[in-house]
Amino acid sequence: MKTLIVEDDFTSRLVLQEFLNPYGSSHIAVNGTEAVEAVRTALEAGEPYNLVCLDIMMPEMDGQTALKRIRDLEEARGILSTKGVKIMMTTALHDVKNIVGAFSGMCDAYLIKPIDRTKMLDEMRKLKLIE
Repeated sequence: MKTLIVEDDFTSRLVLQEFLNPYGSSHIAVNGTEAVEAVRTALEAGEPYNLVCLDIMMPEMDGQTALKRIRDLEEARGILSTKGVKIMMTTALHDVKNIVGAFSGMCDAYLIKPIDRTKMLDEMRKLKLIE
């Protein structure tokens, strides 16, 4: 599994890397701008990500905007969101507006920080990323 962790907080990045390390390689982006560029590059190389863990509150470009741009990149290539990268929002925000906004933007899962390893793995199983 190839994962992109999009997180501006160093400790949160480390936690996610530790959780995901047994399942494959992880790349890092520290804001939404880097995330969109990483997804674009991976798509152009024919080696798309399987999972993107996406924080919402970040500098330069927030996670909600990055989510939309990633889905737009896929759509421009004829990739339906159901067939594209699985996007898991990993954020401290748990208000209805952000949750509804993320699912409206076609995220696949929404986890609230601090991220619980068991919940994350359960979501990954539901998304058929792991067994």
